Amino acid sequence: MSSLPWLHPERVALIQKGLAERIMILDGGMGTMLQNHKLDEHGYRGERFAGGHDSTHDHGHDHPGECDLKGNNDLLLLTQPHIIQGVHQAYLDAGADFVETNTFNATRVSQADYHLEHLVPELNREGARLAREVCDAMTLKTPEKPRFVIGVIGPTSRTASISPDVNDPGFRNVTFEELKANYVEAARALIEGGADTIMVETIFATLNAKAALFALSELFDELGARVPVMISGTITDRSGRTLSGQTAEAFFYSVEHIQPLSVGLNCALGAEDLRPHVGMLARIANAAVSTHPNAGLPNAFGEYDESPESMAATIRSFAADGLINIVGGCCGTTPAHIAAIAAAVAPYAPRAPKSIVEAA
Repeated sequence: MSSLPWLHPERVALIQKGLAERIMILDGGMGTMLQNHKLDEHGYRGERFAGGHDSTHDHGHDHPGECDLKGNNDLLLLTQPHIIQGVHQAYLDAGADFVETNTFNATRVSQADYHLEHLVPELNREGARLAREVCDAMTLKTPEKPRFVIGVIGPTSRTASISPDVNDPGFRNVTFEELKANYVEAARALIEGGADTIMVETIFATLNAKAALFALSELFDELGARVPVMISGTITDRSGRTLSGQTAEAFFYSVEHIQPLSVGLNCALGAEDLRPHVGMLARIANAAVSTHPNAGLPNAFGEYDESPESMAATIRSFAADGLINIVGGCCGTTPAHIAAIAAAVAPYAPRAPKSIVEAA
């Protein structure tokens, strides 16, 4: 795959230049911001789905009226696009170099929960297009600081590694081939919509990630060109392992064959608890190292209490010790967190991996 040309070489060159010069900034939590809008069922449905069905779609397999759509944040790309673009803009105003598309669950496996599988290509194209519009407008205002769109592919709601049935450990509710097909469809539409990179993120089961990376390799071969791939796993608890049992070190060696632009960790833990695992990646990775932690651990109400100042102080030590190239926030983080983090890491040089300029 590394022999393929870049699909947008000028954009890749700008990303590589930024990584060589400074610690680059990711955006923060999308769900956290959307919760502030307190949308009800009608808010999620908008006009298009108000009648209990997709008014633009006649296929018999479309049954969104049979279940609630509230909570399907990806659907807001179609029903409340101005809200999504407002979140992107807020993070860009806070100092983000990269914004992540609102497509974490925009795969057939995940949208099946809402009977909206047919929307997957549209969701991903619109997710990238909306982010592209905001980033391009911001770049026009500050051409010395170009902004970039990360096309997000989430882990889906199923795993090929672990049985969902405690009484049947050999059972799987999804196959590698099904996951691969899901990821090809999503990634193709993200690229069509204008994503600069693809991030396979919040990886809790490496076999799912393998399916995503295989899908990207096939898609790039078909296109005859590639975009940079970013990979971000998740350590699920203080044991220091992913849900499927890998340490950060083992996780990296499982995915390094794709020659990622960056590899990192996000979600599940706050910055302080992620530090030793990010440090491990910093020691071994021949790619940029990223992290976008939660705003601490959730409290008894499932909310996140770590303040922007506290989180930024912890992440400042990551930068001071030369551990990171890209940093942002995940659950519970807001534009205030991102602004504080950006200010905290600004004085420090980026980590110098073995071959950051050549990394793909």
